Parts: sequence; structure tokens; C-alpha cells
Amino acid sequence: MRVLVIGGGGREHALALALSRDPAVDAVFATPGNPGIAEVADLVGDDDPVAAARASRADLVVIGPEAPLVAGAADELRAAGATVFGPSAAAAQLEGSKAFAKAVMTAAGVPTAGHWVCESPEQLAAALDAAGPPYVVKHDELAAGKGVVVTDDRAAAEAHAQGHRVVVEEFLDGPEVSLFCLTDGKTVMPLQAAQDFKRVGDGDIGPNTGGMGAYSPLSWAPTTLTDQVVDTIALPTIDEMAARGTPFAGLLYVGLALTSRGPKVVEFNARFGDPETQVVLPLLGSSLFDALHASAIGDLASLPPLRWRDVASVVVVIASDGYPATPRTGVAIDGIAAANEIEGVDVLHAGTAHDASGRLVTSGGRVLGVRAVAPDLTTARARAYEAAGRIHIDGGHYRRDIAGAVS
Repeated sequence: MRVLVIGGGGREHALALALSRDPAVDAVFATPGNPGIAEVADLVGDDDPVAAARASRADLVVIGPEAPLVAGAADELRAAGATVFGPSAAAAQLEGSKAFAKAVMTAAGVPTAGHWVCESPEQLAAALDAAGPPYVVKHDELAAGKGVVVTDDRAAAEAHAQGHRVVVEEFLDGPEVSLFCLTDGKTVMPLQAAQDFKRVGDGDIGPNTGGMGAYSPLSWAPTTLTDQVVDTIALPTIDEMAARGTPFAGLLYVGLALTSRGPKVVEFNARFGDPETQVVLPLLGSSLFDALHASAIGDLASLPPLRWRDVASVVVVIASDGYPATPRTGVAIDGIAAANEIEGVDVLHAGTAHDASGRLVTSGGRVLGVRAVAPDLTTARARAYEAAGRIHIDGGHYRRDIAGAVS
């Protein structure tokens, strides 16, 4: 089978790499891709996803990022006859609009934080009064993981909302967990849970980012968590979307807080999370292609239960100098080959490019995901950090505490 991956970040590198190692896949293509993806896939140089699908003669198109999903790329591809993994534009509003997602959760009886949709300073002031600190303010739009502020500083909360339609939420206590759920609009099949680290600095300090690292499995999570989330969150949401005439088929990312009152939804995403995808996919013992394809053709119920390898995975994200505010680009990257020599390590490209001289340089805020897979979490973490230490980017930085409290 031939697979086209749309996107050019670390998530898409992880998808392309996993698919390239899948016995069910004969060839992997990507657009636009990146230098790392180019090592495991043929890049199709066309910004038009329909043209790229035709050029690659893909049996399956996998859309990675949220922006093309919300813009309707899956609809365009399906109209052109392609088999697509990814929701329609209407269904992708679960991620594209926080207010829409909250309305769906309310209708479906899904446990989540209390919330207020604010379109004026007066509404914002009333919502902040009602919620109290710590204040949680989310832009009601796509924001690449940086549209959320959690702060005790009311002035900072008000500044974050300025010029935006926002959703103010009650603060949810407890650790956060990410659970990916494959769905064809009827059946839900969960993957393995992961935990990511959103703040830029050790000890969860500093501004939110797109994610500075992740690990899986979660030995401390309740054994009943996955079934509980499917039964009380994922299935009711999928059923509600179908009842609205906008069935959701693809990947429903459920971001959870394990509160003292049980699991509650922090956010929905309409695609694989980044960087959690990097740690979950290498744990999968079943065919990734078969699972994505079954979801895409509406046949997930016939798929055998997923098998999982008895290993652990950790990814450490190396970011550019200045990230997340003003990341430096065009900075040379050295040491990837040395890092990849460590057993179980794959260095995944997220924000890289070649300059005019062919040198590998930074092209974004999150540059690399250094992933290690090992028999246990302690070993995986040690290997990931050993590999990260072999990579040099002037001014580059990464957290030193990914999975530290549990390994």
C-alpha cells in the first residue's frame, strides 16, 4: 500500500517513520515534509493536497496538522476520490473552536470544566469574577498550542484575551493525560495514554508551548482509565457529532485532567497530538496502516484489538533559542548522527531545513524530538537525554525533567 502523509513537523515525521516500518506499507510519501521525513519518505513537491495524492497514487492520505483539517483538506480529498484519515472541516471544529467543543460536550453530558464564552470586556470581567484564580483563558481559534494562559495574575489573563473571542474556564486540578482515540464516526478504538509537558521550563514554569516532551506508558494511571474515557467521553462525543449531522472520523485527541472528582476534558483536538504521537506510535505492536485505513473506510469495528509492545518511550524536545516567544531560525544543527547511534533512539525533525549551502539549520521553534524506546522507562529516559546531549544548536534548550518523577 502507498501512503501520503500531509504535514512537515515532528508528528508527521513520527507517522512517516512508523508507516515506513509497517509491513503493510510499500511506499510512504509526504508533502511538504522536512529533511528528516525525506529520509523515510519520498517528498511530493506540491502544496495542493489533491495534486499530491494523485502524484503519489496514494491508497491512504493521512492529514497530520490541524490547520488543513479545519480548512477542509479532508473534504477536498474525499471529493476527489481519495481515502482519507482525518475529519471533515465541520467535524474538525471540535478543535477549531473551543466554544463549539464546549457546546458538544455539554449536549453529550461529557465531564469538563465550567466555562464562559466571552466576546466583550464586560463578559470577560464577569467570567473572571466567577471563575476566580488561577485563571484559564483560551482563544477560540487555532493557536498552535500557545492560545492558552493559566495564571493567577488577573491583568495577564485580561491581556491574553484582548482582541480575541475567548473561553474562560474553571481551573481543573490534577495531572494531565493525553488519550488518542481512533474512530470511524461510530466505533472508538483507544490507543495508549501518554503525558506531555507544556510549559517551557523545568518544574512546569514559564509560558505554554506546543509541548516540550512526553512519555508513555503511564504506570501510575488507573487501570480503568482508558475504558472510562471511552465510555464517558469519547463515545458520547462521537455519538453527539453524528446526531448533529457532522460525523467525526479520524483521530479524537482527548486531553484530560485527572481531578479529585474524576477525569474531565481539558481540550479536544482533531488529530494526533505533538509530541505525544512520537512516544505512542513505537509502542504499537499492530499495523498502524491497518488501523488508520479501517478508520478511513468506516470499518473499525472489524479490526482486531490493538496489540501493544511491553516497552517504554520518552521524547525530549529541543527548542530554538528564544522559543516560544521569538525563536531563532537559520542556526546550524550538529550531532544528529551521533545521537541516532544510541540504541533505541530516533531523532525526529520538527523545525528543520537546509540552507543555501545544504547545511541543516533550524526553521522553527521546536526543532527536534529526541525519542528513545527501551524495556523500561528509566532506561528510555536515560537514552533520550544521552542522545539529546550529543546534539548542538547554538542557544538551543530543552527541559531536563521529562518523565523524571516516574522513571
